[in-house]
Amino acid sequence: MADKERLASYVVAAETGSNMSSNGKKRLEWYYAPAFLLFWFVLLVAVVLPVFFHLPEGVRIEDEHTRSGEFVAERAERILFDFEMIGPKVVGSFANENLTVQLLYDEIELIRRSMHHDLYELEVDVQIVSGAYMHWTMVNMYQGLQNFVVKLSSKNSTSQNYLLINSHFDSKPGSPGSGDDGAMVVVMLEILRVLATSREPFTHPIVFLFNGAEENPLQASHGFITQHKWAQNCRALINLDSAGSGHKEILFQSGPNHPWLMKYYSKYAKRPYATSIAEELFQSNIIPSDTDFRIFRDYGHVPGLDFAHSYNGYVYHTKFDKFNVIPRGTLQNTGDNILSLTRAFANAPEMEDPAKHADGHSIFYDFMGLFFIYYTETQGQIINTCVSAIVIIAIGISFWRMAACSYMSIGKIMKTFALIEILHLLGIVMALGLPLLMAVMFDAGDRSMTWFSQKWLVFGLYICPSMLGLCLPTLFYLSYNRNDKLRKSFKVQMILHAHALFLSLLCIVLTFMGLRSSYIFMISLLFYGMALILNMLSTLHNRGKLWAILVILSQILPFLYTAYIFFALSSTLMPMMGRFGTGTNPDLLVGGLCALGTILAMGFVAPMVSMFRHSKSILLTLLGITFIFSMIAVSPVGFPYRAKTNVGRVNFLNVQRVFYEYDGSVSKNESGYYFDFQDRRIHYPIQEHIDLSKMESVADDCDEMMMCGLPLFNHRWFKSRMRGVWLPSDEPVEIPQTPILTLVNKTINTATNIVRYNFRLSGPPHMSIFLLPIDGVTVLDWSFLKAMLHDKDTYQPPYHIYFSYGKVSTPLDFYFDLKVGDISLETHLFELGIAGHYINFDFPRSKQAQAFIDSFPDYIFVMEWPSSYERYLF
Repeated sequence: MADKERLASYVVAAETGSNMSSNGKKRLEWYYAPAFLLFWFVLLVAVVLPVFFHLPEGVRIEDEHTRSGEFVAERAERILFDFEMIGPKVVGSFANENLTVQLLYDEIELIRRSMHHDLYELEVDVQIVSGAYMHWTMVNMYQGLQNFVVKLSSKNSTSQNYLLINSHFDSKPGSPGSGDDGAMVVVMLEILRVLATSREPFTHPIVFLFNGAEENPLQASHGFITQHKWAQNCRALINLDSAGSGHKEILFQSGPNHPWLMKYYSKYAKRPYATSIAEELFQSNIIPSDTDFRIFRDYGHVPGLDFAHSYNGYVYHTKFDKFNVIPRGTLQNTGDNILSLTRAFANAPEMEDPAKHADGHSIFYDFMGLFFIYYTETQGQIINTCVSAIVIIAIGISFWRMAACSYMSIGKIMKTFALIEILHLLGIVMALGLPLLMAVMFDAGDRSMTWFSQKWLVFGLYICPSMLGLCLPTLFYLSYNRNDKLRKSFKVQMILHAHALFLSLLCIVLTFMGLRSSYIFMISLLFYGMALILNMLSTLHNRGKLWAILVILSQILPFLYTAYIFFALSSTLMPMMGRFGTGTNPDLLVGGLCALGTILAMGFVAPMVSMFRHSKSILLTLLGITFIFSMIAVSPVGFPYRAKTNVGRVNFLNVQRVFYEYDGSVSKNESGYYFDFQDRRIHYPIQEHIDLSKMESVADDCDEMMMCGLPLFNHRWFKSRMRGVWLPSDEPVEIPQTPILTLVNKTINTATNIVRYNFRLSGPPHMSIFLLPIDGVTVLDWSFLKAMLHDKDTYQPPYHIYFSYGKVSTPLDFYFDLKVGDISLETHLFELGIAGHYINFDFPRSKQAQAFIDSFPDYIFVMEWPSSYERYLF
């Protein structure tokens, strides 16, 4: 035993002699450290960003004779220009219901004329549809909406199984909707032209649905899938929408439970761009959007793929969502992919009976657009578990090798590792905590969203603090613990093992919690495990620092993928923070996203800085960068908004509200502006331009009045009502017209104490009905959907019925049946609120309102409209 100890001491002395100590020549010189870190930055700038932003060159009309059967982006681009010239396309407006539908008619007629063969049958049906469904906390009711539907089928086919392709042509108020969703509309038109004029056969008919009311929300797709004559034959779906303007279309929802769809995407998508991470983020309701995909899934049980343009969300739903911000390459990229998928699905045998191929959720992701990987959730559980287990076993073997080489017991090795694991976990906590602390500090100082226009600021504000926190505990441990026999290179490996063990356990836990996004942990583990095994097989594991070469090389691909996916996520989410609402600090989300990306991308790389001399100076450098970027962020550079490109959003209603008492007298008649602010900065960016001294919260009104005594537009406005504000107007608001409510009949059944009220309502294309019975009165029945009355645990008064119409403007007739207890019928039994919204620009704004709109600074996009609210007691 003594001989072994002496031999061990000789080995240690040989490795850590007076001039070869852990701080001596065996450590790399400090000036290599910047080059080491710069290498990863160069990978990001020289590889990840160019790949991410690459788009194909658009095919021109003059070249299509040499590229027969291909998507021609220039033709789609020309249609998009005409689409934009129509202007905003709000449901119920002349632009949406007449001009846009006519444009679609004209384009289909051009396609029909270009069909120089008799292979296909092209049918057009303009559906005018009415209906209702429950949408969150309101009855979502519609009347006379339009769906422009085209079916293309081979004349020699007898298949009754249809492929459905959907996009919407309506837009938000004030936006021409060129990105959302005009780009997808023209992609569909060009795909229809290519298919109709080609001689490539397909088995299953294809239904092209141009729906006229998605923004309302999701009404026209509900009308199609529940009532159209072709709907019940639809077996698969390609849904095309937008949360931005331009770039590649991301596949962010699939199935559900139909992996065969992924098989076709993998084989036929020419430039894949997809990830399960986006799917789970979207379905967690973190992203403030929804698509028609949910309607087709829930009401039609149609499996499918959901695509969206997600880049440049700064112009989404604004007047700057125009033709000129959408590259031709965007149309070409989307057109190529969707055309290829359409042809594949239209010939897929799975379309005969998709239910036979339902086999669980899919895990899917592309690698920088080069190739696509997918497998079932069950296969993912096996893969994640096996990779994690193999890495854990390899770590155990590594410890045994360390003990043998260091002439130390395995117990001492494990004791050292336990300390390092604790320190590394502390580093993980700090890597997450420091960026979140920065987020809290900036928010507390009213400096949130400094990165909104200058995205590069997140490097210093969040990524550098995360790197600092990740390295700090273990770096200090290595700097001050030099007294045991374990060589420093083994300790550095232990830090990497600690990270691998953390990821392995996290991967296993999240996998069996059902989080399909856990595949991203598996990717890092897979390549680290391969490097570790190769290091042990080649004995580099035991030789100085040569093992680090394989580890560094093994981390290049995981770094590229992680940087790629987190850049894509941040490019999507950061603009969305401009419409995320005032209740949540968006810096927490962005800071957390940056921290998570840093931990995953640099977790096996950052600890290696301890292999350089003066490594603590690297941490000081990171701290200095954070300080410099913080100073920049609080300067004018960090002001969030820029005119035209990165605008702030302000939503307000120009309100006239009148409260009628039971005897018909008016107890309140006032005008003002109701603001539903969209981001964390609230009113501060505009207070220097507009007199907001009289602005007040409506929270007290919400406690005392039904629906706060305001014409809350839809479920989102209702959800954020407690943070709404009211600015009184000195002059009465000029309302284009007023909804007309008529009590047609009142019937009292004295035997049952049931009172029926029959009403008729006419007004603008967007109205809401609010109903609040007094205590002791119950709503037994009404003419609307019964679900809200039957599910009293989910839906409580006041009830909200949202009603919109498109082509058909006939009055709405409705009734309420009230069960009355021991209450006199001579008093009022319920409150009834009627909100009228004059959204589209068929309704003029008054001079006063226009002057108020014009007073906003150019870096603010205003989405507004006149609105009336009348409260009645019956």
